[in-house]
Amino acid sequence: MAKQPEQESILDMFAKLGSEMKLPKMDVEAVLSHHRKNLEALEKSARAAAAGASSVAATQREALRQTLSEVAEMTRNFAAGEAQDFMTRQAEFARKSFEAAVKNAGEVADIVRKSGTEAVEILRERVEEAVKEVRAGVENRKDGR
Repeated sequence: MAKQPEQESILDMFAKLGSEMKLPKMDVEAVLSHHRKNLEALEKSARAAAAGASSVAATQREALRQTLSEVAEMTRNFAAGEAQDFMTRQAEFARKSFEAAVKNAGEVADIVRKSGTEAVEILRERVEEAVKEVRAGVENRKDGR
C-alpha cells in the first residue's frame, strides 16, 4: 500500500495562507490562550447558574416537605376535634400555607437573582479582560513588537 503524504495541520494551513497573503504573523498561543480563558469563564458562569438552580430546588423541596407535614398534622387532628374546631384549624393552616408560599417565593426569587447576577458578572469580567487583551495586542503591533 502506498504511503500517503502527511496532511498539514489546520494551523499550518492558516500560517501558510497568512504568509502568502503577506498578513502579519499571528501569535497562535496568545489566540488559544484568549479562547481558553473565554471557555473557562463560560464554564464558571454555568457552574454559578447550576448552583443557583440546585439551591432553588432545595428550597422548594423543603417548603413542600413542611407543607406536607402540616397537612398530615391537620389530618391527624381532624378526628379528635369538633367541626367548628376543624374549621378554625383549617383557616389557620390556610393562613400559614399562604405565608409560607409568599416567604418561599421571596427566597426563590432572591436565589435566582443572586445566581443570575453572579453568572453575568463572571462573563462581564471576562469580556473586560478580553477587550484589554485585544487592545494590548493592537498596541504591541503599533509599537512594532
